[in-house]
Amino acid sequence: MASDIHLTLACGDYEIVRAIKEGAVKPDGIQLTMVTKQDSSTRHWRFLRNGEFDVAELSSSSYLIARDQGFPINSLPVFLHRRFRHGFIFINTKKGIKSPKDLIGKKIGVKSYQVSAILWLRGILEHEYGVPHKSCEWFSEIDEDVEFVPPDDLKLTRLPDDKYVEKMLVSGELDAVLHPDLIDPFLEGNPNVARLFPDYKNDEIAYYKKTQIFPIMHVMGIRDSIVEKYPWVPVELYKAFNEAKRLGMKRMENPRIAPVVWYREAWEEQEELLGKDPWEYGMTDKNIHNLETLVGYSYEQGLMKNKMSLDQLFLNVEQGRKRGTFRV
Repeated sequence: MASDIHLTLACGDYEIVRAIKEGAVKPDGIQLTMVTKQDSSTRHWRFLRNGEFDVAELSSSSYLIARDQGFPINSLPVFLHRRFRHGFIFINTKKGIKSPKDLIGKKIGVKSYQVSAILWLRGILEHEYGVPHKSCEWFSEIDEDVEFVPPDDLKLTRLPDDKYVEKMLVSGELDAVLHPDLIDPFLEGNPNVARLFPDYKNDEIAYYKKTQIFPIMHVMGIRDSIVEKYPWVPVELYKAFNEAKRLGMKRMENPRIAPVVWYREAWEEQEELLGKDPWEYGMTDKNIHNLETLVGYSYEQGLMKNKMSLDQLFLNVEQGRKRGTFRV
């Protein structure tokens, strides 16, 4: 008797994958063991460095570098995590930084230089605000997901283990910090720390209206060995992720689902600006523009040595025009 193949999937514990995790959606022919209780940085490391999972949600920036270096992995056009980033640039309030261009010549800390959020922010600062990434001095704290050789003219220093960029920002050793998350000194109300963009939401809305980009943070990595052995797996996984997202969005549309005042109004505001499916998967026009921008930033900043096409970077999950909707 034929049996399903078994794969491990590591990803975040999101509403849009709940149906797969709970078994309401099952990819045809595949039995998944899902691993969801780890932070993003650890998951990326364990997939890229240790090869622990068959399929994994993965930093888009690290994925581009890994593919460029010939890692035996590929990607589905599934994007579980996106985020606008203007609200994640933090400054020391005593350094006289009032506008983005004041960052030119400054010392800027990052947890990891190549992380997706920081790649997007460097690109946005350079192309939208006139702050060339090579005009700043960079200090990174933790090991990169994928080691790379920085360009010779990039001022990048790896900090010793006893240094933390958040503390260095408070003390004034750093002028600014770009971070994937809200940092503790800001949440605690430390007077030495503030956002570069205090009205960040409106700045992000303006950025979206201008560029039509809702930045993709993560892609869905898959081992080449799986695709080679089971070439049908990417399509079945893609279908399952789409169905799980559909069910998750339908559930979250109900304003009773979350104890948040004016939840429905926020949902409607999102739809008005970003459309019915801001988290769309696949090679849609918006996603192509989004990803081509990211690839351009990675190549421009010296993380990728070759400017690869999206056809080289993402698996084709098309089933043919109008197919996939007929009765079985």
